[in-house]
Amino acid sequence: MTATDIMLHLQNLGQESYKKILLKHGICEPLYGVKIEELKKIAKKEKDGYALSLELWDTGIYDARYLAGLLTEPTKMLPADLQHWAETANAPVLRESTVAWVASESLHGWAKAMEWIGTGNADLSSSGWATLGDLVAITSDAALDIIALGTLLERVAATIHQSANREKLTQNGFIIAVGTYVKPLHAAALAAAARVGKVTADMGDTACKIPDAAEYISKAVAKNTVGKKRKSARCL
Repeated sequence: MTATDIMLHLQNLGQESYKKILLKHGICEPLYGVKIEELKKIAKKEKDGYALSLELWDTGIYDARYLAGLLTEPTKMLPADLQHWAETANAPVLRESTVAWVASESLHGWAKAMEWIGTGNADLSSSGWATLGDLVAITSDAALDIIALGTLLERVAATIHQSANREKLTQNGFIIAVGTYVKPLHAAALAAAARVGKVTADMGDTACKIPDAAEYISKAVAKNTVGKKRKSARCL
């Protein structure tokens, strides 16, 4: 399908009841209210999705942007593409899931993440920390910069409580990801989690809470899955 065909299809799939749920979770208009399982069905049918994903993203419509992240080809994404998506993402889930997923699976994930967390912009920083969390989940420990990741853990432990709301969420997620997926830093991540303690933030009109990092990492220990990598950052 062309981008125009897909947009018409998305309009028909939209549900007002689901749209109301999305609005409560910080999604902004314009959006149609298409459920994720329907977006996944479309993504599975489309091939060579890189160019199509760029068109869909530039519609500015939430559902199309989420779909763009599912069907794009991350290794074809250029640094400029990733920067454009990060700068124009207008909802937490797009910044912390879509952009982070695609960036972590691209050839430029580490560089862009480090750039974003150093901008002083809370939205870009959130994308950066989420990207780092996804990247460690899909990259072998041998290919990771363990020393740099250890330094980042220390940075988060020292600053998380002064960070903006969504930064807190993604920084906490970074601790969890390192403790769960990076064996050489498992103990360091647990120590960072203990140092950080309870993290609170305004999650809007939802029942969402920031998970306890130490408790979350301990679940991976109980399941004997520490260090077990994921095949993909994206939930396809």
